[in-house]
Amino acid sequence: MIPALIKDEELLADFQEADSVTGALHVWWLGQSGFLIKWNGSGLLFDPYLSDSLTRKYEDTEKPHVRMSERAIDPLLLSGLDVVTSSHNHTDHLDVETLLPLTAANPNIKLVLPMANVEFAKQRLGPAGPETLGVDAGEYVEAGPFEIHGVTAAHNDIEFDADGKSKFLGFVVKCGKFAIYHAGDTLWHDSLVKEIRRWPINLAFLPINGNKPERKVAGNLNGFEAAALAKAVSASLVIPCHYNMFEFNSETPDEFVESCERLNQRYRVMEVGQRMTMGPMADASAGDARATERQSNDWGLGY
Repeated sequence: MIPALIKDEELLADFQEADSVTGALHVWWLGQSGFLIKWNGSGLLFDPYLSDSLTRKYEDTEKPHVRMSERAIDPLLLSGLDVVTSSHNHTDHLDVETLLPLTAANPNIKLVLPMANVEFAKQRLGPAGPETLGVDAGEYVEAGPFEIHGVTAAHNDIEFDADGKSKFLGFVVKCGKFAIYHAGDTLWHDSLVKEIRRWPINLAFLPINGNKPERKVAGNLNGFEAAALAKAVSASLVIPCHYNMFEFNSETPDEFVESCERLNQRYRVMEVGQRMTMGPMADASAGDARATERQSNDWGLGY
């Protein structure tokens, strides 16, 4: 089991004590596609999976979900959140055992998800679930201080409901001068770069576990494709995700790192529970993404 750098009460304390006034952006990787964001005292959580529900569900099947990384935090501990996202309906992105405890700890939290998936989510989560805010590709919603835009995702295909709404999304979150792209689960598709380049992306979270039919699950970008996408959208910094959670559906970040270095694309590989801080930013339009490691006073960009 890969240990979390910090977890539970220590991670919560790090989140609560992180600067809330300078406009800096604080980021923690919680494993799989889960990223915790703090900006100006407000909290946003992308696509968390903080349980063992899939390990239990697929035990003794042809797709055992053997966990590789330690859980970063008990969701019942994680207070101080305004928004949580779900990019699509797969359980590692829409998990009852994560979202219901999060709602208990944050009674006013809003769940932002594809409009096409709202009714499914309400049925899965039941009356104790959070308030939902649906969004479609090309649209946006406001939740707390965050402006959250929908971007089309292909997992493995672009799919629509009966009303033509996208079932799989990525999100671009605007907060102050920052623009953050979370891809959700996606492969490269024809409109992806064009959609994302509407914004000067300061930080991108991209999956790297690849697309292998023998796994019998929908796939994602591989390491090279993630690096190339980050370069194509001029992301100031890219962080890989969707690996080191389940043994059958993972990759190492080696290809991603090598590709970023060949492409001269700035990147950061994080540990579960690790904090990275960006900013404060004088001019986001210039793509100035300055980042530090946790508990570091060096405002230079490190790798």
